[in-house]
Amino acid sequence: ASLEPLLKGGLALQLRNLSLNLTFLAVARVTQSIDKSGVAAAAHAMAIQTFQIGGIVLLALSTVAQTVVPNAMVERYDEDAQETIGGLQYAKATVNRLMSWGFILGCGLGSLQILLLPIIRKATPLQEVRDAAKIPAIIASVLQVINGLVFIGEGVMIGTGSFLQLSLSTLVATVGCLWALWFFPPRVGLTGVWLGFGVFNVIRLVGVYIHQRINGPLSPRKMGTVAP
Repeated sequence: ASLEPLLKGGLALQLRNLSLNLTFLAVARVTQSIDKSGVAAAAHAMAIQTFQIGGIVLLALSTVAQTVVPNAMVERYDEDAQETIGGLQYAKATVNRLMSWGFILGCGLGSLQILLLPIIRKATPLQEVRDAAKIPAIIASVLQVINGLVFIGEGVMIGTGSFLQLSLSTLVATVGCLWALWFFPPRVGLTGVWLGFGVFNVIRLVGVYIHQRINGPLSPRKMGTVAP
């Protein structure tokens, strides 16, 4: 019986990983099919490099949330402060601070990426690749604002043990992304691939909102409080 929660959580996270891998495979397939010259693939790689400037930092914050939040949910006596700390209200305040930092860092890192675009575009001498990567790189930078909230919010979901909800949210986001990859690239090329990423992350953001405000263990409804 003690293995049941572990098995359920593991299977749910495997479903999430499967959804993520399916999304990335679909993105790669669509990108390679846009043109036969390889310009779109090279421009996509450049946009990915732009994204990774801030994405690595935000992914690290997701790991921090996975550790900090469950620790904050446990009530304990702080001998230095001479008071009891922890509990649901304490954890909720911690989540709010983390989400605020996610938004601030997302905005800051996205802005930094836009400022660095002229330097990043010099990574290739081919002007057609530079031109093709311009709008996708800008979209990748703007998406960091959403990523800051999504990555930390999903870290909170893991920290609170909401594995199934996280997996279902990712699965729905994958379905939305697959639709976007079917709809946008034939019309706007590589920009459509990154619009697909936008759809993917917006749906994940909705999942984070539902978890934190409606049905998660730290939501106002579950805690019996009124949302601010």
